[in-house]
Amino acid sequence: MTVATNARLAGIAYLAYLAAGIGSMAIRGNAGASAVAGVVMSFCALLLGVTLYAITRNQDRDLAMIAMLCRVLEAVPGEGEIYFAVGNTIFCWLLLKGRMIPTPLARLGVVASAALSMLVLVQIGGLLGGRMSFQSPVTWFVWLPVLIFELSFAYWLLSKPGSLASRR
Repeated sequence: MTVATNARLAGIAYLAYLAAGIGSMAIRGNAGASAVAGVVMSFCALLLGVTLYAITRNQDRDLAMIAMLCRVLEAVPGEGEIYFAVGNTIFCWLLLKGRMIPTPLARLGVVASAALSMLVLVQIGGLLGGRMSFQSPVTWFVWLPVLIFELSFAYWLLSKPGSLASRR
């Protein structure tokens, strides 16, 4: 597949992933719908891992592979937040390093994803009340920039897929 095709698929996967994630929070009482949303999110994570790997592998094949594997582990049911956060940080770093997307957008992705990685590690360690809770303002404070990055990046991928060339 071409870089432009991978970019379009990644953009669609980001939007579907976000819609399913927000939808699953809204329909917590319906076990069947929640399960379907979980499956959609898992497939979107896999698709994002493959497409973002294809886009970033020319920057650093090993880092891109680690990031892709993080997205694969994120797709496994359970607590995938840490794999999401670390994989996203690495992909954003590769996008920034290769100047593949606008620098402010890539920087937002790196900083927001790295902050999320730290928050998830702190929560896994039992601090800040333990498990990820979207009732906590701290959680929203850290997740909101990631959401802004993902929506902006998805729009950018869909509107300018051909401009994702690495400028070494």
